[in-house]
Amino acid sequence: VNPGEILGLIGPNGAGKTTLINVLTGFQAPDSGTVTLGGTNMLPRKPHERSRMGLVRTFQSVLPFAGLTALDNVEAGAMATGVPRKEGRAWAMEVLDRLGLADKADRRVDTLPFGEERRVGIARAIAMRPKFLLMDEPAAGLNDSECEDLQRVVAAISREDKCGVLFIEHRMPLVFRLCDRIQVMQLGATIAVGTPDAIRADSVVRQAYLGDEAV
Repeated sequence: VNPGEILGLIGPNGAGKTTLINVLTGFQAPDSGTVTLGGTNMLPRKPHERSRMGLVRTFQSVLPFAGLTALDNVEAGAMATGVPRKEGRAWAMEVLDRLGLADKADRRVDTLPFGEERRVGIARAIAMRPKFLLMDEPAAGLNDSECEDLQRVVAAISREDKCGVLFIEHRMPLVFRLCDRIQVMQLGATIAVGTPDAIRADSVVRQAYLGDEAV
């Protein structure tokens, strides 16, 4: 994944997509191979060390700090980078504003609708100022309008912050609209990598995953 690039990662359930993110972020150890960030070997580093170096993730489950406000949740992400609290709080408020959540800053996150709760989780990750953001099914449970908001937010992260994004998602129209390149996995192996147009036309990918779905 290159800085400023959005790489879609797609494939059937059980293909290994979440396992790959777990390995990249230090939640699982690989049997072989390496994980590098800017040429630095990440394997000896724990998840929190990788995140401080710019390798940040979201999870399939939102996993908010349920008793805290939206602002407190996002501030926790900012503080994880080691900045003073005043600076972290100001940055957290700016991130909430970018995601259209400024008016929800003082709401307890567990009282928000699911789509807004999920966006708070994304805001918490963005607040860590990632160099690379790994997003595991961020559109799960979102309606069409919320998916459009998500597309706008991810595109802005890539374009404005030059953040590389690894985007795992099952909503193919969203993947094909948003991503610069798409990588397809099946049974733990990559079967294709290419532009959206190339993947859309790939007969092997259609047989393995896309079928006749319009994308």
